[in-house]
Amino acid sequence: MDVADYINQPADAGAVAAFVARHPELVGEVTIAGIARPFDISANEVTRIAGKYLLAVQEAAKVYQYIAAARSNSPFVTEVSMDETDAPQTPPELLEILAAIADAGIPIQTIAPKFTGRFNKGVDYVGDVAQFEQEFNDDLCVIAHAIQRYGLPDTLKLSVHSGSDKFSIYPAIRRALAKHGCGVHVKTAGTTWLEEVIGLAEHGGAGLALAKEIYAEALAHIDELCAPYAAVIDIDRTKLPSAAVVNDWTSDQFVRALRHNQADALFNISLRQLLHVGFKIAAKMGPRYLNLLDECRESVARNVTTNLFDRHIRPLFL
Repeated sequence: MDVADYINQPADAGAVAAFVARHPELVGEVTIAGIARPFDISANEVTRIAGKYLLAVQEAAKVYQYIAAARSNSPFVTEVSMDETDAPQTPPELLEILAAIADAGIPIQTIAPKFTGRFNKGVDYVGDVAQFEQEFNDDLCVIAHAIQRYGLPDTLKLSVHSGSDKFSIYPAIRRALAKHGCGVHVKTAGTTWLEEVIGLAEHGGAGLALAKEIYAEALAHIDELCAPYAAVIDIDRTKLPSAAVVNDWTSDQFVRALRHNQADALFNISLRQLLHVGFKIAAKMGPRYLNLLDECRESVARNVTTNLFDRHIRPLFL
């Protein structure tokens, strides 16, 4: 449940006051096991945080209740996402968000905050890795505290959205998971879609032709495709080749421009991000796209599997 659009939207003043009154434990010195320094949170700060995030949590509760009513006999995993916003959530803010989620009765399984640094779609992390590692560890401590204090599910995990291809922070995440004995959810749907396009291009023939068509359509609709993801992409439009140029590319040129290999001189980080948000182009193709995936199954499956296992699962967990 992505409720980032509701962050900083004013919640009812009475609801904010009631939340603050219900949680005196959040005011003053708050000690979290595993975090060296206690949080020192004033009543005004608790009120400010509630005002910033309470409406988003209330919206998540509405969505959860709707889904739960529709799937009364079918269990599902509940995630609350707040990552696609301008400012990262601090550990004290995360603690208060989790308290509000518990109040709302949401049986949350994963929480996706916005972390420090840039988590652009389908490319590596941009930021201070050491700072991220400290923040990630602190957030894990906050989650463990919230599970005990507020009765949240003991399977609650951090979720890293736009988490695919963040190779520079995977060692930090792996160390943190081992240290705290917990799991993590890394969202990788977008990179799987890109590996499908790489597989099509690598196959050549009709597959390469469709990959080129997808790029041309994405370039033609760049504004509408990029608008919803402005907080998580950095595309230099001057670095995007024209559709005519790409149409003359060989299979090898297309694959090397798209595949995330920063050591390759042909790798184009802007092209990769544009195609990442261009999944709607393929979705509109419907059976035509799906049928070609079947036709190019060997190259598509090989690229998807290698990417997920060797570049994501192995460095994070094995």
